[in-house]
Amino acid sequence: MSIALQKRGRKEPPEEKKKELEYLISLAKNKKYIIFADLHSLPAKQLQIIKKQLRNEAVFRVSRKNLVIMALEKIGLKKEQLIPYIKNGVMVIFTDTNPFRVSLLIDKLKVPAPAKAGLQAPKEIVVPEGDTNIRPGPMVSVFGKLKIPYEVRKGTIYIKSDTVVAKKGDVISPELASLLQQLGIQPFEIGLSLVAAWDKSIIIPQDLLHIDLELTKNDLIQADREAIELAVETAYLAVSEALTLVLVAAERGAERIIQETGLTIDTSTAETSIKEAFNEEQAVVASLGDKAKDLGLEIISKSVEQQKAEKKEEKKEEKKEEEQKEVDVSEGLSGLFG
Repeated sequence: MSIALQKRGRKEPPEEKKKELEYLISLAKNKKYIIFADLHSLPAKQLQIIKKQLRNEAVFRVSRKNLVIMALEKIGLKKEQLIPYIKNGVMVIFTDTNPFRVSLLIDKLKVPAPAKAGLQAPKEIVVPEGDTNIRPGPMVSVFGKLKIPYEVRKGTIYIKSDTVVAKKGDVISPELASLLQQLGIQPFEIGLSLVAAWDKSIIIPQDLLHIDLELTKNDLIQADREAIELAVETAYLAVSEALTLVLVAAERGAERIIQETGLTIDTSTAETSIKEAFNEEQAVVASLGDKAKDLGLEIISKSVEQQKAEKKEEKKEEKKEEEQKEVDVSEGLSGLFG
């Protein structure tokens, strides 16, 4: 490196720069993931808190932009791929922890911050209905300008209904910033902003790094519900929940037909219906094959008629035994008094 620089007529780079470059290259080679963060508007105190909380998860490094580019080019990341993500202050996070987990941990460390005039709203801002504890006076014109419905109650301004005062991306006006501070509403967050991650293969952009856990949970619940509904509609009985719902629906349907048609089921027709239902159930279980055992179902080898015949035989045997006991008793009595 020094020879090449000398040939171009340049001075040898300072020793500390060379050591920093070597250290960055070493970290990049030894860690699975590299995450890029934007230090813009991040207070030093907040950065120290983040570093302390994640000291066992990652190595944080703030370095010169050209050194970061040189180090990462050494391990295969092209300069043109990297430039869009290191526009502001450069912080590189080297870690073996999944970037999505790192993102979640850093998001949890963000703290609320008041609105400042000239900044863009990070999300929709709503002022809630209720007493503001603000006395009427110059602030009345602010409420009118911001189109917030209000009235004066007991000497203070009362907001009549929840009102959206800014949508995501709207520029915060000085009047709105002042009002939000008086109402104690802090719509901004202070924290480290992750702009991208690299897994030595692809770059994961900012919008994919941040996961809304509640939204993801709701999506999974909805997907599970839709899958069961589809299984029911297509009679895919390998899904245990679908089998239960199909059987319940069939039972309710049968009950509804009986009620609507006014059918009367006597002992004879009931027995026939039970036999048919049993046989149909056994056919369904048989069609499932080995999956039936996983669902807790099994084929009953003996038919209803066989079970009924066996019960009749058992009753006959019991009756014979009782008759034999009566004969034995009568013979014993005649022997005593004969």
